[in-house]
Amino acid sequence: MKVYAGMDPRLSLPDAIAHAVRVEGLGYDGLHVAETVHDALAVALLVAEHTQRIVVRTSVALAFTRSPTLLAYAAWDISKLSGGRFELGLGTQIRQNIEDRYGVPFGQDPIGRLGDYVGAVRAAFASFASGEAPSYESPHYRVTRLQPYFNPGPDEETVAPPIYLGGVQRRACELAGAVGDGFVSHPTNSNPLYLRQVCLPALAEGARTAGRDLGAAGFETVIGTSVITGATVDAVLAERERQRRLLAFLYSTPAYAPTLELYGWADLGPRLRDLIRHDRWEDLAGVLSDEVLDTLVPCGTFDELPAILHERFAGLGQGIVVSPPAESGNDAAFRAVIAALQSA
Repeated sequence: MKVYAGMDPRLSLPDAIAHAVRVEGLGYDGLHVAETVHDALAVALLVAEHTQRIVVRTSVALAFTRSPTLLAYAAWDISKLSGGRFELGLGTQIRQNIEDRYGVPFGQDPIGRLGDYVGAVRAAFASFASGEAPSYESPHYRVTRLQPYFNPGPDEETVAPPIYLGGVQRRACELAGAVGDGFVSHPTNSNPLYLRQVCLPALAEGARTAGRDLGAAGFETVIGTSVITGATVDAVLAERERQRRLLAFLYSTPAYAPTLELYGWADLGPRLRDLIRHDRWEDLAGVLSDEVLDTLVPCGTFDELPAILHERFAGLGQGIVVSPPAESGNDAAFRAVIAALQSA
């Protein structure tokens, strides 16, 4: 199994470089770059420049905030700079963030639009490779003009970045199976039950509808689970409370509710949202009981973690996200965790 590291999205740019170098030194296969307080493509370019071996993947960059051609330019440049180590992860985000945080329209058909967006980006990649103008028309995007002055090609050497899709709902998973090179599950919905009952069947259905064989296509399902770990029991307990607070915030978003609903915990989301409406942020964590946390998040010391993750996720994906501890003092021990997971 391939093992990918996440990144604290609030790291400064110099700290993001240091983190990427550390991740490469720990033996990871790749690094996921989120999009929260920085531009994911800018951070991906920066960490690609300062690493030599690992895959750098946006997980995920927001599609609807950028034109497909502008995104294709950036992704092509990062792939060229990194020698083909860049992979483009894309997602939709939720309507409120797209419209009220970014100030752009969300539209009425986000899944159909994302599928057309992937097609437009790939048309731009093909145009860059051939030097010819693109010819892509779909219900949501039309990309047919790229004069030689604006075309970085012909360039047959640069590797067109694989496109991974992220998502939670069944239709998003189906789209990934139909058009993606891979899929990254969301931390709130990476529970084995949800993967088995929703994500994997939907990926297979999307592939079947599109006439694809995911195995033959080298499709990669990456399990984007949260993980609670530490070198000692005390460290695990401290991390457990940090994760409880973070997950409580995430599960206040209605779009992330499917796993809660699967377990009969549909009431948690409304309770969390009510606390947020009343600015009771410090009370969020108390809503997530130990039962909920233990069910949804694998938890164990470094020594225990490889066996726990293997038992929990065996056969459910080809990659997994396991971020290193914030402090680097136990890197030698954690390097063995990564190696053990890779050999599973």
